[in-house]
Amino acid sequence: MGTDDLFKKRRQQREQRKHEFKSPRANSFLIVTEGEKTEPLYFRGIQQRIEEKIGGNIDVVEVPFIDICGEGCATGSLIQATERIVKNAKVMYQNIWVVFDKDDFEDFNQAIEEGTQKGYKIAWSNQSFEYWLYLHFYYSDSALHRSDWQNKLDEIFKQYQLGDGYYRKNYENIYDLVDSFDGVNTAINNAKRRMASFRDEIDKPSHYDPGTMVYKLVQELTRYLEEK
Repeated sequence: MGTDDLFKKRRQQREQRKHEFKSPRANSFLIVTEGEKTEPLYFRGIQQRIEEKIGGNIDVVEVPFIDICGEGCATGSLIQATERIVKNAKVMYQNIWVVFDKDDFEDFNQAIEEGTQKGYKIAWSNQSFEYWLYLHFYYSDSALHRSDWQNKLDEIFKQYQLGDGYYRKNYENIYDLVDSFDGVNTAINNAKRRMASFRDEIDKPSHYDPGTMVYKLVQELTRYLEEK
């Protein structure tokens, strides 16, 4: 091996070691969402409040364009996307959360299991994130289609004169809107009530309709907003 080749190899090895080393970041969250609008906007609302209060590191990463390779592979693709984000990140996140809905995907349970095995925390909703938003106002254990939850939110936004009177996925201040009347704490309590009988090792999330684990992520984040 010539001198130039040796220097080149050593330089490549240094570059590789530099990329492999990641400094852990305390109190950090990586939140990867399936949705391109409502979910990232909601969590950025929490992020903004935390940064205004105490600072901190929360990266909300949206993955808006996930190829659906055959029936229902989008949720599994989200786990793969999270792997890529984690691998390419310059820091080691303390908390990695993946947020997605059941919708009509057949690999919902599989994606939850796969993500959990990789050490990710899964904030799933069955059927949709709109159920979690509905819990900011009322409790329900009715199994409804995601379009019905959107219709119910329409009624709520009209009733309480939120936004322009209709529920829309692209409200940049969606977190502030649903937190009206102490909505976030109401949602956490309603979700805990609904999920109290859910057995992690026995019940399949796809069969627990409606259901949501988003409250666990929100609970972790909002503790930074509590008065010290």
